[in-house]
Amino acid sequence: MMNNSDEPKPATRRAMRTAAVAVRDLHVRRDHTEVFAGLDVDIAVGRITGLLGPSGCGKTTLMRSIAGVQKVASGTVTVLGAPAGSARLRRRVAYDTQAASVYADLTIRQNIAYFARLIGARRTDIDRVIDQTGLRDQAGQTVASLSGGQESRVSLAVAMLGSPELIVLDEPTVGLDPLLRAELWDVFRALAGAGATLLISSHVMDEALRCDHLLLMRAGRLVADTTPDALLADTGAPDPDAAFLALIERDAAA
Repeated sequence: MMNNSDEPKPATRRAMRTAAVAVRDLHVRRDHTEVFAGLDVDIAVGRITGLLGPSGCGKTTLMRSIAGVQKVASGTVTVLGAPAGSARLRRRVAYDTQAASVYADLTIRQNIAYFARLIGARRTDIDRVIDQTGLRDQAGQTVASLSGGQESRVSLAVAMLGSPELIVLDEPTVGLDPLLRAELWDVFRALAGAGATLLISSHVMDEALRCDHLLLMRAGRLVADTTPDALLADTGAPDPDAAFLALIERDAAA
């Protein structure tokens, strides 16, 4: 189980003062597979951090660990100065999963109003997140009548309710058309500009260029902790896809 009750080591205490999330020596097993074997990660405050890598590399497991819903074998995950999953983080951390977590028999507005009431968000937040996710014209439709991409947007709207300090989004743009993806990235940038910290996973490498910082994973390991510009400069690649492939080849050779 997680040793978050242990006294943090000096390096962890320093990270807690400067990072929204500090992960230290994280070990996670799922069935008979070891997902992480001592993972260390820091996520900076007030920035958009992209978590990228192929399907199955551990992105979702890391996000679940940060949200406090993943069973871990050992290690510490400190979020906004508290152990991940702490009761005091419930209104400070928002987590949007890959699978939309909304009610199919309710309308978009009813879903958002319900969750707004649960967390004590202002009523004005309902219209704000509906507009920000481009759902105004469908607000009266039941979730069951929506496309997969629209359903994912409803779940994203719920995650944006209130004023969470850390927003964890697991592939929020999957299945969306390029225009809506661009509009949502404008929303993410505005949230970060207002002081929120965002951790956004994707397996679409061109989204790396929209982030402030990048964490690139492969097979449960961090192969790069960098920025978009540094990624391209370090590999000499013309685009993020080529850069990631170059890193994989370098990692394999090492």
